[in-house]
Amino acid sequence: MRDADNIREVEMLGIDMMGFIFWPKSSRCVSQRPDYLPKHVKRVGVFVDEDPEQVKRLAADYCLDYIQLHGQESPAYIFQLGGLHIIKAFNIATVEDLQQTQPYEGLVDYFLFDTKGKSVGGNGEKFNWDVLDAYQGSTHFLLSGGIGPDDVANVKAFHHPKCIGIDLNSRFEVTPGLKDINKLKRFLEQL
Repeated sequence: MRDADNIREVEMLGIDMMGFIFWPKSSRCVSQRPDYLPKHVKRVGVFVDEDPEQVKRLAADYCLDYIQLHGQESPAYIFQLGGLHIIKAFNIATVEDLQQTQPYEGLVDYFLFDTKGKSVGGNGEKFNWDVLDAYQGSTHFLLSGGIGPDDVANVKAFHHPKCIGIDLNSRFEVTPGLKDINKLKRFLEQL
């Protein structure tokens, strides 16, 4: 999210969290602070293998509630972030991919399960959610990966005791970083 008016409109939909991508290679990268930041939802800063000191600076500048890590950040890296609330993303295609979560149990607040694709995120593609039946970890997770306007029935049918929410991104955009309010509103109302 980068556009102040779009941020306000999305915030009014009653969502819980809003993402701000700080990875320079992303077409959604926040290069300057928007004129408006949400006041009624949790702010999530998305980073990919960023210097920990830079993450802490941006977390303070944007009053971020969560740091979402989408790269190869190790448990030692997470310790360097010193007390920030962390969402660690994992790219999933097979049951074996779930094993990468084990070293992070107890270190992060949430996991985010995304599609293994060409990019570290924002691919707009789904993975086989049935793979998550094998997830036996204790950390709650967010479901991500190409969830779009036509996926209401699929999301309603997905049940896992550790799933606490869904991530809506690229398939609800007019252009990268600009959400289609009508699509989001319709989806949330149907859900």
